[in-house]
Amino acid sequence: MNLSWLDDFMALAATGNFSRAADERHMTQPAFSRRIRALEEWLGAELFDRSSQPARLTETGHWFRKIAQELQAQVAKVPGEARAIAEASSTTLRFAATHALSFTFLPRWLRQLEAHTNLGPVQLVSDVQQRCEALLLHKQVQFVLAHGHPQVKGPLDEASCPFLVVGSDQLIPVSATDGNGQPTHLIPSDGKAAGLQMLGYSAESGVGRILRAMKGPELERLRAQQVLTAHLASVLRTMALDGRGLAWLPALLIGDDIAAGRLAVAAPDAWRIDLEVRLHRDHAALGRAAEGFWEAAKAASDAA
Repeated sequence: MNLSWLDDFMALAATGNFSRAADERHMTQPAFSRRIRALEEWLGAELFDRSSQPARLTETGHWFRKIAQELQAQVAKVPGEARAIAEASSTTLRFAATHALSFTFLPRWLRQLEAHTNLGPVQLVSDVQQRCEALLLHKQVQFVLAHGHPQVKGPLDEASCPFLVVGSDQLIPVSATDGNGQPTHLIPSDGKAAGLQMLGYSAESGVGRILRAMKGPELERLRAQQVLTAHLASVLRTMALDGRGLAWLPALLIGDDIAAGRLAVAAPDAWRIDLEVRLHRDHAALGRAAEGFWEAAKAASDAA
């Protein structure tokens, strides 16, 4: 039996209309009718009474409808169960991390954990936060490392994915400096910033999500000109260094730039936003290696 025949059968059972069911299954009516007939021939019994319009299920058809539903449910579970079996024996840790944390926080943090546990192979996907979150929700990775804030909910919070706070960061408004080491783009203490040029984050950015949630009304009152929008903090850093505007950037990313005088804080302290560095995981059991890593990360977080 072709498993797709089950979907054909359920489509026709729902409406009794061959033409409508064929459209739903994206095929011509003659081709659809042949597939239903092939299923009936395989079973050795008619499933539909074609003498009426719409077609009605025969007694065998009613019986098979329950069987088909059970078979579809079983088939739907097979990929997840296969992944779970593979997960249980896998020693590879599968991470997704935002670009900024991938080359600032993650290497140092992993080295610290290696002192307490054997990490084994690590597979890393570095992407924008929205994509990282989707990878975890679709079980394509075991862990996500990303920025978070207690007052700002994201998709992983809404899905109640467990997380550990494994570090801290801060979002700082910065600008390139002039010859005297002063910011070339500035939000003064009185908040009046006519003509200010700003570099902003796109909707895919997790840091941008936090910035909009925490400072949205204040940003609107500035009436600044947003001259560039990008997914990545690293891109905004490059543009800020080039003097193109003021940007809110993670301290982990720009600490060296501030220390070297390439960037300067460009607003009063009230414009800074404290961030958490979070390790999110899937709800389900992850297998021995991944669960061991989670426990090691939890112990290190509790000890910090």
